[in-house]
Amino acid sequence: MTQASPNRLSEGSSVSWPSQWRTVPLWSIFERVKDINHPQEELLSVYREHGVIKRADRDDNHNKAALDRNIYQLIHPGWLAVNRMKAWQGSVGVSPYRGIVSGHYICFRPKHSEDPRFLNWLFRSAVYTAEFASLSRGVRPNQVEIDNEWLRSLQVMLPPLEEQRRIADFLDAETARIDQLALKRRQMRSLLTLKRERVIESTLGLERAQTTDGLVPLKHLVADVTVGIVITPAKWYVEVGGTPALRGLNVKPGFINTGDLVQISAEGHAVNRKSQLNAGDVVVVRTGQAGAAAVVPAELDGANCIDLIVVRPGSKLSPRYLQYVLNSDYASARVTEHSVGSIQAHFNVGAMKQIPIPSIPRSEQDEIVRLLDTRVGALDLLHRKLDSQEQLLTKRRQALITAAVTGQFDVSTANGAT
Repeated sequence: MTQASPNRLSEGSSVSWPSQWRTVPLWSIFERVKDINHPQEELLSVYREHGVIKRADRDDNHNKAALDRNIYQLIHPGWLAVNRMKAWQGSVGVSPYRGIVSGHYICFRPKHSEDPRFLNWLFRSAVYTAEFASLSRGVRPNQVEIDNEWLRSLQVMLPPLEEQRRIADFLDAETARIDQLALKRRQMRSLLTLKRERVIESTLGLERAQTTDGLVPLKHLVADVTVGIVITPAKWYVEVGGTPALRGLNVKPGFINTGDLVQISAEGHAVNRKSQLNAGDVVVVRTGQAGAAAVVPAELDGANCIDLIVVRPGSKLSPRYLQYVLNSDYASARVTEHSVGSIQAHFNVGAMKQIPIPSIPRSEQDEIVRLLDTRVGALDLLHRKLDSQEQLLTKRRQALITAAVTGQFDVSTANGAT
């Protein structure tokens, strides 16, 4: 394809578009419409990875629909829906469905004869995601949003209609192929997760322990169980020079993520001695992913924690063994059963103390940990490889979309582009 000189959609972004493509502002092909009071229509959402989808088709959408659906907006096939708060992440799409979307979205009715599938791919390409980010305003990432007036002047690059259709046909087919490859890897990861849990359950001998009265409450096996700072912890926060403090978002099953630690003042650390951590303690999430447990590593010895249960194993219980037990399905079921709270359930210290734990000698615990590290480690390695492959497919998918909708190659001659 003949390339023109770079055309700037916005300052700082540059793409070399084919010379025969034309440029039009968004307002010339779409008009803003807010059509509400259609509560009986099917619920739709805009997903970053999938564009406009039916909410009923996804079991991973945890955002609750509003009780008053009259505030939702009706859209039709070919309409452009923009999540004003997440457009900068790619939550934009041209709908293939009729239904209602959030009242906070910006919705546009088409007034053009372009191919809607091409426009969907175009607006969801990396180059346009960058454009939406450049048009969004806000102090913090979670508070950034885009406004209708800023969108109106967005420059839309359009090839001839027949080429739009060829590009859309190509991307429909190629992304479907990539999606199938990614789906197979997700399915394999799910099977590995199930096998991992079965290995843990059988190696820990939890089923056997439950049928032979080999379980005792956790409080009889540990030195102490306490809880981190729960009363206005933010009053102790400092930007620099403080003591690191773990929160629930830092604790995942089996490991601690130190990438987003807060710090508390020296005074806050001194006042809250009960929540100070020692290497080898086991911290357990109370709210959110309740029950997720991890051993405190040496580099966090002397840190503090916020709204976490802290278990001090003592000499009778191996920290790593306890971590394996608490992250098992067996323990998760008991955490769920005893979590309280109508809005956001949390797990309390009293319930933690009563969780039944296998009572076996420390030498047996250490041997079980050694076996699990070997068996689970092999499964986790395979899981990470599949995850890495899926991430690579996602990157290739986005690169292919962006290259196709910006005219970087002729899709009519492309074969096996991925």
